[in-house]
Amino acid sequence: MPERKLIDECVHCGFCLPACPTYQSWGQEMDSPRGRIYLMKAHDDGRMPLSEVARHFDRCLGCLACVTACPSGVKYDELIEQTRIELEQSHRRAWTDRLLRGFIFAVFPYPARLRALALVQWLYEKSGLRFLLRKLGLMRLLPDRLANLDALAPSPRWGALWDRLPAFRAAAGARRRRVALLPGCVQAVYFPEVNQASVRVLAAEGCDVVVPAGLGCCGALSFHSGRQAEAEALARRAIEQLERLEVDTIVVNAAGCGSTMKHYARMFHADPAWQARAAAIASKVKDVSELCAELEPRAPRHPLSLRVAYHDACHLSHGQGIRKQPRAVLAAIPGIQLVDVPEPEQCCGSAGVYNLLEPASARAIGRRKADNIQSLNADVLVSANPGCTLQIVSQFVASGATIRTAHPIEVVDASIRGVDL
Repeated sequence: MPERKLIDECVHCGFCLPACPTYQSWGQEMDSPRGRIYLMKAHDDGRMPLSEVARHFDRCLGCLACVTACPSGVKYDELIEQTRIELEQSHRRAWTDRLLRGFIFAVFPYPARLRALALVQWLYEKSGLRFLLRKLGLMRLLPDRLANLDALAPSPRWGALWDRLPAFRAAAGARRRRVALLPGCVQAVYFPEVNQASVRVLAAEGCDVVVPAGLGCCGALSFHSGRQAEAEALARRAIEQLERLEVDTIVVNAAGCGSTMKHYARMFHADPAWQARAAAIASKVKDVSELCAELEPRAPRHPLSLRVAYHDACHLSHGQGIRKQPRAVLAAIPGIQLVDVPEPEQCCGSAGVYNLLEPASARAIGRRKADNIQSLNADVLVSANPGCTLQIVSQFVASGATIRTAHPIEVVDASIRGVDL
């Protein structure tokens, strides 16, 4: 369980309640941050066995909105991380839950396996089977989690399945930085255009860009879910590869990955040798919008006549404290009308693999987010995290809305190249 001093920092003031998506959904104290901290304390005192409180910890998104809202500086992020580690080590789940979690973590952190799954999805869709099953309403007969997997699954493009990034791209003009780009897992397979746009923009802004061959998962999904040993193994491999690169900055374009990597040292709190190595890597990590905001724009921006709704990904805004930089980068594009989504501090319901494991809760939270976005009459929704994009698009599809989506760096790339988004 978490350190007792972290638990005792909570004074139960209630400022976290309006920020918590699950408390907003159900109004239940035990499904609020302070309620979950009370359960942590009760378990630590021996008054409640883990089996009685596990469900409330599972239903937490780990969105970190409560960390931003807390006036006392309670480290709920560390509390829920440590609690989930014990939960994974000590609590035996139902076999169906173990099976789904086993599938997710055997596939999603491994780009090659994820690419094979995307190929199966492509065949499933192109054969007409997906359309037929939906048309006949057979998806409604499946367990909610399986039906939700289909609803969330994007439509892979054949060409994108074989896309590969260049190992190196030289800076345009005088070099200002030498950077490494983390291709990611879901990003690399389902959103390769985001990585391609990232390489083009960084090079146009004077960065030599290195894409490490074979760089796998950073460990974010596993760490977020309390799978400590698995997360450490993935992070060690990533750290070893990144250490060999002579770069000034490690650029990440997926908010969840960036948040985890910036807190790598916390992952290795019990291993001083690896903690030092992790901290050295973490000190170089920047979100792509964060780096672009630091660099004085070099490449000319062409006008884009677009009304853009900007969605704050939780692990960018709450996890990394990055809110102004993406807005500044987008606002610098001529013709852009940038609008904020109402209730920006609220999660969309993606939260790592939360929407795969808790589909009913994720849908309710996602519906609120989608309704807020649709109220803006925007041309495009911009999000800095692939999970957020998939989650929000699934809600658009369910309601019949047709709003384009893009990563902030794709908008910048379109402006620099002078093409339509």
